[in-house]
Amino acid sequence: MGGDHGPEVTVAAAQRALQSFKDIELVLVGQKQAVQQEVNRQGLEQESRLKVQAASEIVGMDELPAVALKKKKDSSMRVAINLVKEGVVDACVSAGNTGALMATSKFVLKTIPGISRPAICTSLPTINGHTHMLDLGANIDCSPEHLLQFAVMGSVLAQSVDDNPDPSIGLLNIGSEAIKGNEVVKKASQLIEATELNYAGFIEGDDIYPGKVDVVVADGFVGNVSLKTAEGLALLVTTVLKKEFKRSLLSKLVALIALPVLNAVRHTLDPRQYNGASLLGLNGIVIKSHGGADVDSFFNAIKIASIEIDKSVPEQITRQIQQYLPSITEKSA
Repeated sequence: MGGDHGPEVTVAAAQRALQSFKDIELVLVGQKQAVQQEVNRQGLEQESRLKVQAASEIVGMDELPAVALKKKKDSSMRVAINLVKEGVVDACVSAGNTGALMATSKFVLKTIPGISRPAICTSLPTINGHTHMLDLGANIDCSPEHLLQFAVMGSVLAQSVDDNPDPSIGLLNIGSEAIKGNEVVKKASQLIEATELNYAGFIEGDDIYPGKVDVVVADGFVGNVSLKTAEGLALLVTTVLKKEFKRSLLSKLVALIALPVLNAVRHTLDPRQYNGASLLGLNGIVIKSHGGADVDSFFNAIKIASIEIDKSVPEQITRQIQQYLPSITEKSA
């Protein structure tokens, strides 16, 4: 029921997922009449791998997380996360209110032992592929121990999803020199360096998209600003290109000749193929889709959930974090 488009997008994405992945089953959680109507409209009423789970309430996109958690116990979001807790489903995918999703997921599923706070992680395009970045807004103020935990979780995700046995990790900072940055990132750098993680040291913002490292670690404030800035820049690039190629008859002709290149650029910068952020650190898989997601975007979020199920990401994080428990304290929880 979440996001800008509700069942119209989520049901269509579910249909595509069922066609693409023959071994998955989907449960659509929401107000039954609205969801069932869309299921019928898209001809899925006889689909045996699709079920509808009723939920009487909806969490608004601007609703305070605390209010949603306390007063919306039969919201589609809460019911879906409860299904993960009960083992009825293996993952939850939602385009709903990010704060409410994080608060509800943490309350219902709890965090993995050794993890103080869950973090939001997504993949970003780079020159040679992609990189994983966390945290993207769940934790505005972080301690060095939190950043160490993010490094471990990001490393596990890259190992599992990318089949990368030794992903490199960079700590986002205002400079690559050891003397740069605030005391939090300096201390975090020392903690990460003391582990067996493949730590590349400090990286700067202009190191992200060249793909200098496989995992970028930052607090939620810096991470979110970096992500939104990149999204804005991608929009600027594509808009300027489109505008310039329409400026004259000659530029239109050039655009026609350059169409394969333009399509490749558009595909690389298309945020839809990167939609689906993981809420790492929970005892369960929860994927956050962008609120404005279209069918392609939401399908990709379902795809990411399927991959994390196959790779048992929470279990992998649980095993890895045990190696670093002596270095990870709960004093900053």
